[in-house]
Amino acid sequence: MSHRRKARAPKAVAEFARYLRTETVGGMVLLAGTAIALLWANSSVSGSYAALRDAEVGPHVLHLNLTVGDWAKDGLLALFFFVAGLELKRELVSGELSRLKAALLPVIAAVGGMVVPAIVAVSVAWGDPRAGAVWAIPVATDIAFALGVLALTGTGMPSSARVFLLSLAVVDDLGAILIIAVVFAGTINLVALAAAATLLALYWYLQHKRVTSVWLYVPLAVAVWVAVHSSGIHATVAGVALGLLTRVKRDPREKESPGLRLEHRLQPWSAGFAVPVFALFAAGVPVNGAALSALATDRMALAVMIGLVVGKFVGIVGSALLAVRLKVAVLPEGLGRRDLAAVAMLGGVGFTVSLLIADLSLDAADAELAKAAVLVASAVASLLAAAMLVRRSKVHQED
Repeated sequence: MSHRRKARAPKAVAEFARYLRTETVGGMVLLAGTAIALLWANSSVSGSYAALRDAEVGPHVLHLNLTVGDWAKDGLLALFFFVAGLELKRELVSGELSRLKAALLPVIAAVGGMVVPAIVAVSVAWGDPRAGAVWAIPVATDIAFALGVLALTGTGMPSSARVFLLSLAVVDDLGAILIIAVVFAGTINLVALAAAATLLALYWYLQHKRVTSVWLYVPLAVAVWVAVHSSGIHATVAGVALGLLTRVKRDPREKESPGLRLEHRLQPWSAGFAVPVFALFAAGVPVNGAALSALATDRMALAVMIGLVVGKFVGIVGSALLAVRLKVAVLPEGLGRRDLAAVAMLGGVGFTVSLLIADLSLDAADAELAKAAVLVASAVASLLAAAMLVRRSKVHQED
């Protein structure tokens, strides 16, 4: 009897992990974390929310005495970006991005979807002293939320829609990471930066030599994170760097590559724990009459919302169709222009990385308002995209 129970446990865990890998479930868990944060931060016990978020945890050595909120932002999101880095590396080596013609459209669309929202945000906030900081907030697309909405409402869409959105969002997030690394880096500690580079080189060498010991890689990954954190560059950069250095090509004797194996094992932790916990401590913004009034009148908040909902859509659709018209790229098989527009609206779901950039670019009071603007804009973009996707799904199902 005990043997049977032991046999069932790993199977149940594996099934739960598989369940968490589905985009619909990942989006729902993320939404649940956001809802809890908003309810808690606007309840009669909101003081306990702030106290937990701002409580310091960790040793003072190497400035690791971070608040719980910072651990979620700097630590847990590093896992999210590690998984994103693995996915990007796989796409570059053997996926859609490995073929130039197929890769160009989502790459061009991603670039347009970053440049246009930044220009829109600066234009709306022009003259406001915060205009120079707000431009980066609407440049990012949230992978988990966007794919979740597509999976939930775009059941009749061609499979190429998911591939296009995934490729676009991954390139988009890589661009956002570069912005974080370059624009929002603090005072650079060259010794720590050199240590991080050395440790990353060691990680690559071990991958190249086919070393597989978990007991070696886990301490090494932690050391890379600590070195990057201490260098003044945002710690999430460690995650994407490690992901990009991981081997994703399978050797003849391997069932799967290290990159794919890690992606399968860590993606449920990223979607089911890391991102929702980050949302729990990032999305708890006050929503009252004054806050809602500020969203409608504050130029910075308007810049974020218009940048995400309008700028993202115009940037993605405009740059993609221009590339097709100039014959630089082609639309994915089965994906029409109206389908492209429906998927492009999902680009306005900024959420995770937009919340992170808001925290990094603004002071506490302005960051709270900017994050409220991100939440509203992401909700509006999700609803508009859902309506468009349902309509396009019906068209495809009737054909």
